[in-house]
Amino acid sequence: MNPDLLPEWRVSPGLTEYAPALANMEARAAAVTAGEARELLWLLEHPPVYTAGTSAVAEELIDPRFPVVAAGRGGRYTYHGPGQRIGYLVLDLNARGRDVRHFVHSLEGWVIAGLGDIGIEAFRAPGRIGIWTLDQGKEAKIGAIGVRVKRWITMHGFSVNLCPDLSHFNGIVPCGIADFGVTSAAELGKPADFATFDAALALHRNAFLETVSCGAQNSA
Repeated sequence: MNPDLLPEWRVSPGLTEYAPALANMEARAAAVTAGEARELLWLLEHPPVYTAGTSAVAEELIDPRFPVVAAGRGGRYTYHGPGQRIGYLVLDLNARGRDVRHFVHSLEGWVIAGLGDIGIEAFRAPGRIGIWTLDQGKEAKIGAIGVRVKRWITMHGFSVNLCPDLSHFNGIVPCGIADFGVTSAAELGKPADFATFDAALALHRNAFLETVSCGAQNSA
């Protein structure tokens, strides 16, 4: 594959404020739409913030101890904060197949593969959005998925709990699912540093992009 045609792989060190990151992502999506920029895979970390998706329910914001921001993505309330790896994807589904369901399934598979490389057996749960694993024999959420697609350009993406303060999730009903808890790599005793997980994602990056592009074949 021609490297010049691959999405930019960007890893931002330290904490990136949510609002500027959102504006940066939206500007990049507009540039991709106009054919003025490459696609983007962006890994970053946010200060504590609750984000509200387009289906957010007011009653699920229990304790707004952190800023609350309308994200524009699908889904309900979620939390982002230190120790959580965020992945924003600006990809052109015009070229990769106009199949949002296939894109989300491929994205879930990429995160699951990355977690597998750090010793976490993660899985999809029918009827429940997100990435799940077992914590002391009980199903718990370790990753969230939330996307927006505008003119077939994707925005937002995933968050994975490496070593966040899990008590910060108590201010919301995460993604509207009250019956299951959240967990993290650190809680499971697995590698919880960004460098290790980022390397795992990078290892499976091309396979993910190839899988997403299979949507073009499926829609042909």
